[in-house]
Order: sequence, then C-alpha cells, then structure tokens
Amino acid sequence: MSKHVAVLMGGWSAEREISLRSGKTCGEALSRLGYRVTRIDVGRDIAAVLATVKPDVALNVLHGRPGEDGTLQGILEVLAIPYTHSGVMASAVAMQKEIAKTLFRAAGIPVPEGVVASRFDAAKEHILERPYVIKPLAEGSSVGVFIVTTEHAHPPQELNRSDWEFGDRVLVERYIPGKELTCAVMGDEALGVIDIVSATPFYDYEAKYAPGGSKHVLPANLSSFVYQEVRRLALAAHGALGCRGVSRADFRYDHRVGGVGGLACLEVNTQPGMTQTSLVPELAAHAGITFDELVRWMIEDASLNR
Repeated sequence: MSKHVAVLMGGWSAEREISLRSGKTCGEALSRLGYRVTRIDVGRDIAAVLATVKPDVALNVLHGRPGEDGTLQGILEVLAIPYTHSGVMASAVAMQKEIAKTLFRAAGIPVPEGVVASRFDAAKEHILERPYVIKPLAEGSSVGVFIVTTEHAHPPQELNRSDWEFGDRVLVERYIPGKELTCAVMGDEALGVIDIVSATPFYDYEAKYAPGGSKHVLPANLSSFVYQEVRRLALAAHGALGCRGVSRADFRYDHRVGGVGGLACLEVNTQPGMTQTSLVPELAAHAGITFDELVRWMIEDASLNR
C-alpha cells in the first residue's frame, strides 16, 4: 500500500503565496510517484485536521511561521507524524537570526557584524555607519528588509508604522557589497553554488518571485577555492544549527577582499522554496537529481525526533 502523504502548505505568514505554489508542485510530484496525497492549507486548527486525516508522513512546505519556526514541528512530534526538513530546535533557532549568528560564530562561520535594536530606535538614527541593512529578526523572503545607503539622510520611517507586522526588534547589519550566493544541503551533502544576479540592486521579494526578477548563474562564477569554501560553510551552518533533510544557506561575497575573506553567511533557510523555479530544485537538477527524485528523497528521509 502506498504511503499517505499530507502536504502542509499555505499558512498565514507573509510567504503564504509561495508556500501554496511549493505545495501545488510537490503534490503533483507525489501523485506522479504513486503516493496517496492530501493537500492541507494550514490554519489554526491544524492539529485537529491532522488527527482526522492521519497521514503516514507530513511534507512540510510552509515558509515562515508556523511551519519554519518549530511550532508546527512540535505539533507533528506530539501527533507522532513523521515529517520532512528540520526538527523543533533547529527550526526555531534558524528562524531567530541573531541566535543563529551566535551559533555560526561559535562554529567558525563568518557572519556580518550587526546589532539587535528596537525598530523605533532604528528609525530615529543611524545605528551603524552607512551602508547597512535592517531586517526583521524572524521573517523570510526579504520581507521588511531595508538597505540604507549613504544617500539616505534618515533611517527608513516605515519602521514607525502602526501596521508594521514584523516584530518590534530588528537586526541591523553591515551591508556587504558584491555577490549574493546560495548553496543547498541535502542530507549530509552540499550541492552546488548559485550566484543570484538581481535585476534590482537588492534581491528582494519581487526579484525572487517575479518573472525576470533575477538571473541564477549555476555554477557560480567563482574561483574553485571560494566555490568549495561556500559548500563547506553551507554544510557547517546546517550542522551548527542541527538541521535535517534539505536546507539552503545564503551568503554575501565581497570579491574585493582577497580569497575567502569576503564571505559571510547571512542565514540558513530550513524550509526553502520548492516550486519548479526555486533554488533548491535547480541545485538538485544540476547534481543530476530530478524534481520528483528530490521530493521522493524528502519523503523517505522523513522521521520523528529530528
């Protein structure tokens, strides 16, 4: 009898639309592979829904909260439903950028200098020398991110808005010019490295998901030494947080600094996008792994106590 897979998608984070697209694509792949598939748009009643559906495995393709921050993983542990991607602790830690950075530093992984501040203080005055970046402590897909350049006399006043949805504390980091690199980890192996060339100065939500918003150079045009160092650091970051299954680490690389000195790890995504045009499936394809094979691997890798 074929495994019954619940595809968990949607949710209520700022990345809901991308998650629905990931879920649709993965659901189609699972059907092709012969699994029994139930697609679930995750709401606040997810524990009750899962208790009724009783799947053998949960394929978690939620991005942002609650699928990426450990809370959904906790529900799946309580219900004893094996699931994909990282477990409770790794998911929670990876989502809290400042805590993740502390673990990266301890593991010898370079990170940008930065401080955590109240969003109101960050709106009042320049906390770091320009250029710098302001980002929410726990949000993905570049939502709520600002790059403050020397041309900006004042910090972004949007931080004061009453309808600001991304929490009252923000991470303020030194802006690192140069390349935007990303590398996926699958199990205990790092895949290739993509150089994301954005049509805009910043790889934002539009550049990520709008057609023609960015160009992916794979393999990234780097010296073999730097290329292999990105792969090594992606695997080290995955391990430092205790990630499982598939993850994706994002880096900046200032090529004006000699050798690997210009590399800095920005974050690890424990629930990377899984549409046909997403970065992880592209990196898998480059390694000779089809989309369907990638999805099958994730289902067969699913477990509890991750």
